[in-house]
Amino acid sequence: MAEHILETKQVINRSREETFEFFGDAENLERITPPELNFKILTPRPIILEKGSLIDYKLKLRGFPISWRTEITEWRPPYSFIDSALRGPYNQWIHRHTFEELEDGTTEITDVVKYRLPFEPLGDLMHWYVRKELDYIFGYRYKAVDEILNT
Repeated sequence: MAEHILETKQVINRSREETFEFFGDAENLERITPPELNFKILTPRPIILEKGSLIDYKLKLRGFPISWRTEITEWRPPYSFIDSALRGPYNQWIHRHTFEELEDGTTEITDVVKYRLPFEPLGDLMHWYVRKELDYIFGYRYKAVDEILNT
């Protein structure tokens, strides 16, 4: 049984507080997710994020509808937060978001996702494909965040 790790880093020309505020607004998830995923937040708005907050989503992955529920399991503004999937396509999905203010006033965003695929160990045979999809989704996210916050 394999735990896989995806890590990305990005520097934003905004303060840590401004950057965290953007990511602390759950509605921005729709703005930074590829449109072909038809990502929609189902939780009634406004969504107040704090430890224990639950967020329900739906999306389509390669045409298959997926329901997803995450819980905010750690909330440390403006430094970090963790969302963990309670329901979704993965056996495990733990996503840590960290915000480090750099000396020049910019902020480095680090995303670390620890995930396990369903149907282990057979599901791990498809990891190459899943990783390609995740790289695309996080690549899109990187570009969207850059366009929104580095303007």
